Amino acid sequence: MEDVYKSYYTKSDPIVRYMIGQLSVQSGMRVFEPCAGDGVFIDALNSIIPKLSIDIYELNPKAVELLTKKYGSQSNIRITRGDTLTSQELILFTNAGGIYDRIVANPPYGGWLDYEKRKRLKKLFPELYVKETYTLFLFRCAQLLRDKGILVFIIPDTFLNLHMHTRLRKYLLTNTKINEICLFPSSFFPGVSFGYSNLCIITLQRCSDRSECLDNEIRIIIGLKNVGELAELHQRMYEHQKIVRLKQGDVYQNIDHSLFVSEDPRIACLINSSMTRVGDVADCVTGFYSGNDKNYLHPISRDIKNAKRYEVVDRSLVCDDYASKEDILEGIATPEHFVPIVKGGGTKYFKPDTWYMDWGVEAVKDYKTNKKARFQNAQYYFKTGIAVPMVSSSQITAALIENRLFDQSIVGVFPKDMKWLYYLLGLFNSPTCNKLIRTINPSTNNPANYIKKIPFVEPLDLVSKEVTEIVQAIISHLRKGKEYPINFETRVYDLIAATYGI
Repeated sequence: MEDVYKSYYTKSDPIVRYMIGQLSVQSGMRVFEPCAGDGVFIDALNSIIPKLSIDIYELNPKAVELLTKKYGSQSNIRITRGDTLTSQELILFTNAGGIYDRIVANPPYGGWLDYEKRKRLKKLFPELYVKETYTLFLFRCAQLLRDKGILVFIIPDTFLNLHMHTRLRKYLLTNTKINEICLFPSSFFPGVSFGYSNLCIITLQRCSDRSECLDNEIRIIIGLKNVGELAELHQRMYEHQKIVRLKQGDVYQNIDHSLFVSEDPRIACLINSSMTRVGDVADCVTGFYSGNDKNYLHPISRDIKNAKRYEVVDRSLVCDDYASKEDILEGIATPEHFVPIVKGGGTKYFKPDTWYMDWGVEAVKDYKTNKKARFQNAQYYFKTGIAVPMVSSSQITAALIENRLFDQSIVGVFPKDMKWLYYLLGLFNSPTCNKLIRTINPSTNNPANYIKKIPFVEPLDLVSKEVTEIVQAIISHLRKGKEYPINFETRVYDLIAATYGI
């Protein structure tokens, strides 16, 4: 990866062959590469159709120098050192309705943009999220296509679902026909393995007929086991590979125009049709940050995970009756001023007190005035609720907050009716919930806005009662340091799965 330009060069032959095959390029076409890198797509195109008319844009001066050495003598290839997103020439081309027959790219992603660049991009793309450039490249290049022109990009899959990309999806669904999306792990890409998302290759065609766009069926390929299978997709498919087909008009009607990709169509149907969601029965909020955890946060022992660099709390300074203090949000004036705080981590049902926060009067004043601190959603501090880690691996988890402070690494879920407390705790730890949240948002993040979207199917009273009693029994075992019987949990899973019908 190039540190400044955030370019992941496409060094995988199967990826290149698949993408070039998707282009269906023909002699006489005009092709655009908006971020050419070292020219891997240009090389592949040249090997198929010599003298193809190709326009290249590249911002990195070292890459431009390399490209000039390779192609500078070829009259059919025009090289421009410039920014595809801000180029006045390309803006004129978009205003003209697009000029390219084919566009192929591996645009930059995951990079940090300085604030001046963000301001400029926001003026150019007022309706789009400008902190992630790959979506801007996708939008700009879709505009640069002629009618019926084809684009093939390799990009992260976050644009499929994330709320911030709603307007991009709306544009694509109504101005292009998305022919195919192939989803695969980021580890397929040599030297790259994102924690926050997977990758995809999207093939779309510009279409000026909105009704034709909405009538189009998207072909989504999932289940690839290795990168070599990409190169074979034009000839064969394996049993472990699956095809999900979604009509663009149906996707357009989804929440935030999201593409909910699941092998089980009932999951997407439930997400879209549910009248009640977790956000309707509970408040979902982000927690507290001190602004200087090294100074204010203390573990009960350095044996606690990630506690090595912190000073251990003096147990005599821990306040045991903090919950009874009416002015707790102003801080504690007594020497005993440390309070327990719930942090992230994949612990189910119950977390013992292992981390403590300085809640003295002066410390709280600092939290409220320090620009780095986050004294947010304070009305939920020291209340009873559920802690859902903001970042999870393969399985979403949840634990009780129990009148404690909770930090910004988790989403605090506070039922509006406390009768749902233990039922929701069982739901969040269930495979059913994991399927739902991973369809709503396939990334490893679980922000509050996505937790809110999880369908809430109200259970029968008998089911609610049984789940509540079992979850309480599980917590009772954990409080005593005992393992709970595994059949307790499987019974909760079965009851919730039956309630949701998936």
